[in-house]
Amino acid sequence: MGDTRKIAAILAADVVGYSRLAGIDEDRTLARLRALRSDLIDPTIAVNRGRVVKRTGDGALVEFRSVVDAVRCAIEMQNGLIERSAGVAED
Repeated sequence: MGDTRKIAAILAADVVGYSRLAGIDEDRTLARLRALRSDLIDPTIAVNRGRVVKRTGDGALVEFRSVVDAVRCAIEMQNGLIERSAGVAED
């Protein structure tokens, strides 16, 4: 049997300060993360043809067929998070 190889780009994402925020208000932090996944993160991954390989509590590993798609996805998520975080206190 021959091994099948493929080229992939892997995006590793993690929420900075998640443990600290969860320590302050776990319910609010988890609700905000769920909303961000549903409204921004998951749709952005799908639009850029990504596939979530593994989720961690506050992060994920996402596979893309192209580096361009992975980088585009990361930039779109960062920009979306910046827009949504404008005017929100760090804690």
